[in-house]
Amino acid sequence: MGAEIPDLSEDEFRERLAGFLPAGAPGSVLPSLYAHFQELRRWNRRVALVGGGLAVSVVERLFGESLAALELIPESAGCVLDVGSGAGFPGLVIAAARPGVRVVLVEPRGRKWAFLRSAAERASLSCDCLNARVSAALPQGIPESVDRVTVRGLRLGAPEIEALASRLAPGGAFLIWAGPGQEAPACLRQTRALALGPGRGSIRELVPA
Repeated sequence: MGAEIPDLSEDEFRERLAGFLPAGAPGSVLPSLYAHFQELRRWNRRVALVGGGLAVSVVERLFGESLAALELIPESAGCVLDVGSGAGFPGLVIAAARPGVRVVLVEPRGRKWAFLRSAAERASLSCDCLNARVSAALPQGIPESVDRVTVRGLRLGAPEIEALASRLAPGGAFLIWAGPGQEAPACLRQTRALALGPGRGSIRELVPA
């Protein structure tokens, strides 16, 4: 059994998320994110997508910190690849906020992959959901050209990073959610970073070294 995520009305959800929404966000973004939230509440009771430490602050810590990455994703981006999508952060949130960008979610665990498909359908998001594990030999379905590779809650080894780097479009980058003091992989160099708040680490933009 997973942690109970507190129920919120759509108005309460909107109020808690308001400070994170970028200017000019499409009108569809809040309904889509709220649908994702409702599906997350429903599934978390049996799949444990979100742990107890985050259940109470899921709007700010997961939805909000995913929206923060939009500053590092140009609206002209063609494709975002979210590796280890789990509960849909940041992949489903990016798909809602950037409807013109192709978003591909990669999740190896079957039950979490099933959740992603269900949440994407409920939120009316046209994501590609791959039930696959990223390794040095990339699985079928990984796009040939990717503008951003997003990684949250997962540590990739050098072979996986190098394989994914081979698919980066010119100007492409990795966006990695890193805890305080966490070192960047040696095969990547940091170009920018967005602080997420005291004790919450940052989103790091990294490119091949």
